[in-house]
This record gives sequence, C-alpha cells and structure tokens, in this order.
Amino acid sequence: MQKRKLGKSNLEVSAIGFGCMGLSYGYGPATERTDAIKLIRTAHELGVTFFDSAEAYTGNEDLVGEALAPIRDEVVIATKFGFLNGDVTQGLDSRPERIRQVAETALKRLRTDRIDLFYQHRVDPNVPIEDVAGAVKDLIAAGKVGHFGMSEAGAASIRRAHAVQPVTALQSEYSLWWREPETEILPLLEELGIGFVPFSPLGKGFLTGAINENTTFDKSDFRMIVPRFSPEARRANQALVDLLGAIAEAKGVTKAQIALSWLLAQKPWIVPIPGTTKRHRLEENLGAAGVTLTAAELGEIQTALSAVEVRGARYPQHLQQRVGK
Repeated sequence: MQKRKLGKSNLEVSAIGFGCMGLSYGYGPATERTDAIKLIRTAHELGVTFFDSAEAYTGNEDLVGEALAPIRDEVVIATKFGFLNGDVTQGLDSRPERIRQVAETALKRLRTDRIDLFYQHRVDPNVPIEDVAGAVKDLIAAGKVGHFGMSEAGAASIRRAHAVQPVTALQSEYSLWWREPETEILPLLEELGIGFVPFSPLGKGFLTGAINENTTFDKSDFRMIVPRFSPEARRANQALVDLLGAIAEAKGVTKAQIALSWLLAQKPWIVPIPGTTKRHRLEENLGAAGVTLTAAELGEIQTALSAVEVRGARYPQHLQQRVGK
C-alpha cells in the first residue's frame, strides 16, 4: 500500500484508510464484535495504517482500541468530538471543557496515550472556532493529541481555525456523486496545505452497484432518512452506476475501484476512508490503490459525469443545517 501525507503536515498514512463507523453504527445492526476486530486487524495486514472512529459512533472507539492495541505504534488513529453527550440526536457541544473531557475518555476507550488526529465532528455555531482550535492546541502541547482536524466545515471556519492551530486534515463527503468540495474547499485546502479525507467515497454503498431501487434497508440504517436513497432517487441515480460499470468493465476493474481511484487521482493529499463489514469488499477497496487512471480516462469520466444529474439531497434538512458552517 502506498503512503500519502495529509497536506503539509508530517502525518503519513496509507493511501486508503478504513472508516470504522459502519461496524457499530449507522448502517443497521452492529457487526459481531469478534468479527469486527478481525476485520480491522485484517485491514492492517493488507496495508491500512489509518483508522477512523468517533465518540458519536456508539461503542466504536472501544472496538477500535481493542483491535489496534497490539499494533498501536504501527497505525494512525483518528477520532472526533463535537456532539452533546456524544449523541448526534442531542445537538452540538464543542465547549473547550467538553473537548478536554472527550479527549480523556477517548484515550481510555482507544487504549492509547495519544490521539493521532482529533477532529471537530461538526462546527458548533455557539462556540467561537478560535476557542475550539485553542483547546485542541493545548491538548497537542500536552502530548495527548497529535494533529487537529475538522469535519464538514465551511471555508471561513477552516481559515479562522487554521490561524490558531494548523489544521492537518478536513474530513467531508466527496465522491463521484457529491463533488461540491471542488468549488471552494479543495482550492482552500491546497492554499493552506491541509489534507482531505473523503468519507462516503463510495456514495454510502450506492456507487458499488450493490444497491438498487428495490434494496431494503434496516430500520436503523441511516440511509432510510436520506433523500438520495429514496426509491425514486435510486432509480434515477442508477444512470451514474451504469456509467461507472461501463468504464470499470473496459478497464477490467470494479465500480468501487474506479470510484476510489478517481478520488486518489484528484490530489496527492487526498486519502479516502471507505468502510465495510466484509473482507472481500475490503480487499476490493484496497485494490483501488493499485489502479491508475490515465489523463484520457479521467477526461472520459469527467465528460460522462457531466451528462448525469444526480437526484436527491445528501442529507435531510435537519442534518444539512450542520454542514458547511
């Protein structure tokens, strides 16, 4: 597995990381613990050195901590603060005292003495971003945190935070079916030397081709409330998957590998973090690091994408209000 540096920082990680959220949260019932631990360790054996968690992903930090404890010094662990009581349904809380509390709890759950990358999960409009950056700066000075990150933040907040404590990475959604970051965010990150960690790089599974208009989701699956995953939107968005399929077939790879290799080709400081609960999907995803798209192929994808209109909002309205702040 090739390595990449997140922006101008010295934080070097595998070119593709592993998003651990879905093992315990967001996509239906949690994976059986022993199976989840085995999958995380398999990811490392296959070359992954970058693992993503969060306080808000119920039980996830404890799971990740147990899985990575034997190889702690070989990996980079990211986690997040920013929700009241660690619960996404209770609103935001990035008060400095809360940040310090989350850090101490995360260190215990993760069974480690430092958090390599500590993200603000969502910008809290009630707390000046300078205070947030200052709190993380203090944790870095104390040796409890290595790097400061932000998630789904807007350009102004990123710039203000970066002036207090350099931001190592921004984690936001970015994929072939959500390209909004290209307008303002990617140029800003390039200017400031900040790395980019796209989550949902496979469109929450849709870009793999494994989901269609007839797919049913568990009642606890987050996609149940996402407009882009309504049956009507899935039917309309199938055109994008069909397009990916044609490109993938011509190259002898899978749709997921095209989607991930396209992200890797955008900038050398982009590190996607696909998640999965299945070993064969893990191997497929990591195989994308070995797929190189030529300039002609990237141009073909660009031309084809311009002819497809993706339908449906990526978040319901109450969650959309939390992003881009």
